[in-house]
Amino acid sequence: MELVFPTIEHKEAALEYRQEHFDAGEKLIHGDGGLDEAETYEGWLEKIGQDLTVPPCADRVPATTYFAVHDGKIIGTIQVRHRLNDFLRKTYGHIGYGVRPSERRKGYAAQMLALALEKARELGLDKVMVSCDKTNIGSARTIVKNGGVPGEEYTHEGTAGQQYWIAL
Repeated sequence: MELVFPTIEHKEAALEYRQEHFDAGEKLIHGDGGLDEAETYEGWLEKIGQDLTVPPCADRVPATTYFAVHDGKIIGTIQVRHRLNDFLRKTYGHIGYGVRPSERRKGYAAQMLALALEKARELGLDKVMVSCDKTNIGSARTIVKNGGVPGEEYTHEGTAGQQYWIAL
């Protein structure tokens, strides 16, 4: 598996990836940098390119969005946020990720997170915060498998979450 920055060459596979989520009744795709809401793939590529250098503010920080690709197939999306703002520090943290419905429970999320931790090290981070819904036992196990130590609990939009810190 490898993390690759999305390009126009991924368009067909990316739209198929997104559609699989929608067909499974999932309108929110974690770690996708807004692909789930994009009007066009080209517009989304422009947005994630701008995300690399956005000045930190109340609701945005610089971030890099990747496709996790295995045997030529997009398995998931993962976003590495270069720093935290107040909102991210209280909720989602440095890394968000999602795996396509047909590829879940195969260990891909743990591999994706391990690769994202390498990207975080390259950014010069010495620790990262990753979170998941309190009810998402699989994601909690993935985070702990990658060195996650439980931190604060939080509630956002009525959903209880758990933060984990991973030393790099």
